[in-house]
Amino acid sequence: MSAICHHIPEHLLQDYAEGRLPHPFAVVAAAHLSICDACRARLEAEDLVGGTFLEELEGASLGAGARARVLGALDEPPPALMRGSGIFPAPVMAALGGHPPRWRMLGGGIRQQILSADDSGSLRLLYIPPGRAVPEHGHGGLELTLVLQGSFADCEGRFARGDIEAAHDGIDHQPVAGAEGPCICLAATDAPLRFHALLPRLLQPMFRI
Repeated sequence: MSAICHHIPEHLLQDYAEGRLPHPFAVVAAAHLSICDACRARLEAEDLVGGTFLEELEGASLGAGARARVLGALDEPPPALMRGSGIFPAPVMAALGGHPPRWRMLGGGIRQQILSADDSGSLRLLYIPPGRAVPEHGHGGLELTLVLQGSFADCEGRFARGDIEAAHDGIDHQPVAGAEGPCICLAATDAPLRFHALLPRLLQPMFRI
């Protein structure tokens, strides 16, 4: 695999380490961390700082029955671990429920599968044929995109396997898949995209983008 050039922004990595990152973005971050040695090292450093901070806090008394609850939880069988499969890291396979993607056509050969959608945002897989452009759009919030296969390029640069693009409400772009093959991405958003062309805007409610 080629070197990863675009990583999780520092503030998002810190939110992930502290458990504050909303679920869709946490899945993207976990998938990136599973294939990026540099960001795993950064996360370990965040955990070390947090552990040092906890050690300096004064102890707190536990409620009645706390010890019994902890020991009881230790007796429960651990949940089955999900393994990665092909281009999909373990966090993505977990979001897929262990099954291959069930693509839905969006037009122009572009496909998607929505993995989750609630008040915290949406998480989806995108399949973009080689050389195909996603309709130009802006953002009402944050869009975090991880490349799982192939590559795409836009006004922010080129993104290949393992790279993350964090597009905020100040970025308008039109990602174009590389010519080397289909681009498959994992994308999380916390607000609807703002499409420039009329047709994507009309189809937006149907495709839940």
